[in-house]
Amino acid sequence: MHIPENYLSPSTCGVLGAVMVPVWLLSIRKVREEMPREKLPLLGIAAAFSFLAMMFNIPLPGGTTGHAVGGTLIAILFGPYAACLAVSVALLIQALFFGDGGILAFGANCFNMAFVLPFVGYALYQSLKKLHLPELAAAGISAYAGINAAAFCAAVEFGIQPLLFTDAAGQALYCPYPLWISVPAMMIGHLTLFGLAEVVFTTGVLAYLRKTSPDLFVRSETASSGKALFGLLAALIAATPLGLLAAGTAWGEWDAEELAETDFFGAALGYTPSGMEKGFSFEALMPDYAVAGLPEAVGYIISAVVGAALLIIIFKVIASLLPSRPTFDTPAQH
Repeated sequence: MHIPENYLSPSTCGVLGAVMVPVWLLSIRKVREEMPREKLPLLGIAAAFSFLAMMFNIPLPGGTTGHAVGGTLIAILFGPYAACLAVSVALLIQALFFGDGGILAFGANCFNMAFVLPFVGYALYQSLKKLHLPELAAAGISAYAGINAAAFCAAVEFGIQPLLFTDAAGQALYCPYPLWISVPAMMIGHLTLFGLAEVVFTTGVLAYLRKTSPDLFVRSETASSGKALFGLLAALIAATPLGLLAAGTAWGEWDAEELAETDFFGAALGYTPSGMEKGFSFEALMPDYAVAGLPEAVGYIISAVVGAALLIIIFKVIASLLPSRPTFDTPAQH
């Protein structure tokens, strides 16, 4: 679901980036008001969970892949505004360091995965809890709805490109697949395997944290003992090479040359959209989570460690810069 560079027009990226600015500002204000400084580092660990979840690629028949995101999980734990910030920072680290998602498309990716996904998931979770549905059932259904809402938004963003941006010959300048291709192509995977992966990740981690870290579910200035959290983090990092078993590329994430030769719906595109061929280019430090000269699995684990460490450090630094304020131990409203 990570939209690469030049699949969306600069104007589309600009609009979605502009939409995210007030969302980020409001999220920052809400987190500062509602989350004790002492618990802010836990948001870095939650962002690391999301980062790692997105490294576990799952194959779909036909040669494409997808992954979980964990946005609804973070929203359940800390609220949707905190989830928005956590997933946004995770997406920024992925784009800058690993080339996973475009720099220009950063606002679009955040709109889908850091805004639509956690807010839809959290709203449905709250509604289902009011109906007295068991927590894990409510979380699973909400996670499934959240990731599919995000996938639908991405499909629409892809699909409007050839309708709005073409050259004199009528060829697409950016993503060449219209809505009647992009929507089913994106939704088939997310309504099946990728949605199921989001459900399994969300309910599995939530059940684990309920058992090992009950203080996460209480509003207080006391941070959870990190043993259970870091144990789970270490297990996820060690398992990330499983994501390499999925052959193929996620739909809509081909590079420009690969796109021209991709046989999709029975016929290769046959040309490279000029907006993609001559568009913005950015060289990430560790593209595709690889380290030159090392086996893929080793590079993947190193990338997982680097990404998770950066996220934890970023939120620890932010917490250290904020003033402490008095808080009271009360049940969380999540």
